[in-house]
Amino acid sequence: MKLLSLNSCHVPADLNSVTSYDPTSEVNPESVGMTVKQRDAIWRATELLYKTGNSPAITLCIRRQGKIILNRAIGHAVGNGPEDTRDTPKILATPNTRVCLFSASKVVTAMLVHLLDEMGEIDLLDPISHYIPEYGVNGKKNATIYHLLAHRGGVPSLPKDTDPSLLFNPNAALDLLYKAKPIAPSGHRAAYHALTAGYILGEIIHRVTGKDARQFMAEKISKPMGMESFNFGLAPEYRDHAALNYSTGLKPTLIVASILKNIIGGSMEDAERYTNDPQFMDTICPAGNIFSTAEQASRFFQMLLNGGIYDGVRIFEPMTIRRATIEVARPEIDKILLLPMRYAMGPMLGAKPVGLYGINTQNAFGHLGYTSIFCWADPDRDISASVLTSGKFLVGPGLPATLNLISTISRQCTRVHSSDFHRIV
Repeated sequence: MKLLSLNSCHVPADLNSVTSYDPTSEVNPESVGMTVKQRDAIWRATELLYKTGNSPAITLCIRRQGKIILNRAIGHAVGNGPEDTRDTPKILATPNTRVCLFSASKVVTAMLVHLLDEMGEIDLLDPISHYIPEYGVNGKKNATIYHLLAHRGGVPSLPKDTDPSLLFNPNAALDLLYKAKPIAPSGHRAAYHALTAGYILGEIIHRVTGKDARQFMAEKISKPMGMESFNFGLAPEYRDHAALNYSTGLKPTLIVASILKNIIGGSMEDAERYTNDPQFMDTICPAGNIFSTAEQASRFFQMLLNGGIYDGVRIFEPMTIRRATIEVARPEIDKILLLPMRYAMGPMLGAKPVGLYGINTQNAFGHLGYTSIFCWADPDRDISASVLTSGKFLVGPGLPATLNLISTISRQCTRVHSSDFHRIV
């Protein structure tokens, strides 16, 4: 990455040349209480984000009242990064392009754990050490599954000198977490668990079911919902359809870079290098390596919005979704993110007047993925949405353009419900 550069990709003058979608896959927005003008405003905001050059590929899918109004891709999945040349072989992004969800994976992992509770296999208020005895040392004896789901487990980060290649070795990560000392007693304060909680939750799934998280996911979510590639990592037969991740935008200042290292354990360049490695697609990182199309991510959140049913198949009981999406505590400044956050037991929640998912989205639930990926459901607007980007940026024109896109979705998808979602499910 060049220090004094916007680190952007080439943007062609004709955006239609890099836009991909099947018009027959999208319903007329008027059939779901919107106008063509409103839908087109959302797509124009997507194009504005692409024009910044900070994301080589963007895929987007929005369902309204359960029907797809937008399912499109713009840009290149491979070959148009900041360091690539005009001669670098390029692959266009399509709606079938698989993108790593990064931390948006946390919602899915959390729902798998909630499913174990629904099945009577665990109790969310049990100490973690009841299932993983090795964990209950060095002040972690009273940490519960609930604490992990709510980012209050007390072990938000791996040791600062951890090699990022640990991403390829979940067992080594678990060994570090078993020995770790909490930064505060469990439950005392919110501190975003970027990777750590995921490994422990994944191990609970393994010890209770005898299956790894990938097998359990396939059995309970991916196959029943017809999403074979929606899982931790990416099977070799789908890798030709995967987008590479690119570090873009202005190089972070030393302070921002330090905060980022505390969150993900490395620099943005490290994240680009390690997450593009085939080993990352081979491994299971419960907090950060589900690969998905935008439509599949939207489909998952639509299922939650439907009270746990998709296409006539029940995946979760309504009470399980209600429990997972209720706010766990009043908003507070997160010790790691240094931002005011509203957490449920797995999802990040929206807010009023402005939140992660736009304007007046206090009932929305979902998750942010590595600065520029957003997956969520908003019961007030009756939408399930996913915005997946291959550009990873913290500073630069991509940030305001992303916020504008999310805000545009909330403005153009006007509210259709005023009742509390938790009274519905």
